Amino acid sequence: MGNVDYDYPRSGMNMNSVNESHVHVQHRVEIPPPQPFLKSMKYAMKETFFPDDPLRKFKNQPASKKLVLGFQYLFPIFEWAPNYTFQFLKSDIIAGITIASLAIPQGISYAKLANLPPILGLYSSFIPPLIYAMMGSSRDLAVGTVAVGSLLMGSMLATEVNPNQNPSLYLHLAFTATFFAGVLQASLGFFRLGLIVDFLSHAAIVGFMSGAATVVCLQQLKPMLGLEHFTHGADLISVMRSVFTQVHQWRWESAVLGCVFIFFLLVTRYFSKRQPKFFWVSAMTPLASVILGSLLVYFTHAENHGVQVIGELKKGLNPISVTDLVFVSPYMTTSIKTGVIVGIIALAEGIAVGRSFAMFKNYHIDGNKEMIAIGTMNIVGSFTSCYLTTGPFSRSAVNYNAGCKTAASNIVMAIAVMLTLLFLTPLFYYTPLVVLAAIIVSAMLGLIDYEAAIHLWKIDKFDFVVCVSAYFGVVFGSVQIGLVIAIVVSVLRLLLFIARPRTSVLGNIPNSAIYRNIEHYPNSNRVSGILILKIDAPIYFANASYLRERISRWIDEEEDRIKATGETSLKYIILDMSAVGNIDTSGISMLEEIKKISERREQQLVLVNPGSEVMKKLNKSHFQKDMGGNWIYLTVEEAVRACNFVLHGCKTNPKRDESEGWNNV
Repeated sequence: MGNVDYDYPRSGMNMNSVNESHVHVQHRVEIPPPQPFLKSMKYAMKETFFPDDPLRKFKNQPASKKLVLGFQYLFPIFEWAPNYTFQFLKSDIIAGITIASLAIPQGISYAKLANLPPILGLYSSFIPPLIYAMMGSSRDLAVGTVAVGSLLMGSMLATEVNPNQNPSLYLHLAFTATFFAGVLQASLGFFRLGLIVDFLSHAAIVGFMSGAATVVCLQQLKPMLGLEHFTHGADLISVMRSVFTQVHQWRWESAVLGCVFIFFLLVTRYFSKRQPKFFWVSAMTPLASVILGSLLVYFTHAENHGVQVIGELKKGLNPISVTDLVFVSPYMTTSIKTGVIVGIIALAEGIAVGRSFAMFKNYHIDGNKEMIAIGTMNIVGSFTSCYLTTGPFSRSAVNYNAGCKTAASNIVMAIAVMLTLLFLTPLFYYTPLVVLAAIIVSAMLGLIDYEAAIHLWKIDKFDFVVCVSAYFGVVFGSVQIGLVIAIVVSVLRLLLFIARPRTSVLGNIPNSAIYRNIEHYPNSNRVSGILILKIDAPIYFANASYLRERISRWIDEEEDRIKATGETSLKYIILDMSAVGNIDTSGISMLEEIKKISERREQQLVLVNPGSEVMKKLNKSHFQKDMGGNWIYLTVEEAVRACNFVLHGCKTNPKRDESEGWNNV
């Protein structure tokens, strides 16, 4: 059965002459040369923590050049600044002013979302962008506060300290949480542990961000309806209960004003998407909304009719807050927990956004360097009255569309915010909170990525389940619960990949020496008397037991099929180990058990193409010697040819031939 050709000795030919007459060259699977332990450890550490080889450009350089390169590595501004041109400056000024017009109203809005004084949103758009411009490697990332991080920080800190009853302590805890977030982020980058962030899968992030955006929108019902008292819970049920138990306190003036501005913001965004050259229209709309809303309140005295306003904003630059950090129990524990969670979320968003725009412009950003930059700007920010910042997608998209050339656009934005802090803050006195709510809602609607969820459903149903689980965890539980669900489900899927690797039966594609999965290629043929199995993962303690049981079941199923069809009895079990990159002692024990099971059934186990690490361990464990050293082949074709040779060409003394294998032929 099948189209496998095989050669065996002609009548009267002894075994020693086969090598001379056989047209196929037999290649042995080599055992890799032994390596010193320290060298192997060094290689493993390098592959784990330095896969991008960041020290490559330091090789063969004089000490002075290495010092300059090291300085440029820590501060990329000294790498691109010498080549900065006037054309770049013009582009960055336009981009910087554009994102400043978005950063100012968004900063004020997101600070309110975190239950912090609105002025902190402006402080956080001044110092951190300057730090990132010096240390960041992305040309397009626009630094500032983010809605999801603000909501997460606000909800976590509010469980310990009421921001209305003890605003001073709450503010200091926000600075402390930002400090610990920065320490975590910088540490992950310095020790090159960015792989920890990778445990948040794309599907989990889509679900979490969409859920958080939904919760943020729900929170805006308070200013939209002009409510003074509102739940501290972030889940859907708590918000709806709070809203509908205060129906008699709804202010129609705020609701109408909010709906009008939401409509205005969404229409201008839609227009800018349809006409990309008018990107600046949607970028300028939030600031225009603040100006229009402020003028409307000022001339109509709407603040006397239920429309809440920001009130007085402190004039001047960031005050020093390093002495406000709280390092005493029990608040320090809360700050650490909050900082770790919001730090990871901010890091994941900032790096993902930076990589996305780097891909569009065909340049590379260093993820670990980004972690150090984001972490440093949050540490410095916590010393200068700033709270959590990262690279939000909306602001970075505006920066990209505005034609920024370098990170200098962040410097321009910071200068614009500085001028606002010095001279323009009194103008925000009459800014209605409902306009800030409208700005937040319009921004958050863009984060509810239902198209990505539909795409996940079409491509991978399990990813869709991960996405939906994270979404409902946030909406019906809390932001923290949603985050935990996102991480747990992502890790669970990873464990399933490891613990339940795919195995498949291979068949021969007609008129070729190629062997492929018979389910993938239905026209492929099984080889009579031989079962060819492929293992598609490393063999570890987590999956060794499963593989033993699955391989045994494959053998049972093949024997049942043979009995039903009346074919030649099963004699050989070939394991294609091309995809097995590594194996541990549990995996070797599993192979030994499979070998014993095969021997009890008078079958021969054959291995194909084990990798270097696998061969090294099989040799040290003496498993290779137990196999006779002759039933390990480089390709499936060679293994099948050898088995067929014994099956069809050596009937006189099969035991001796099977013990020798094809390598001795």
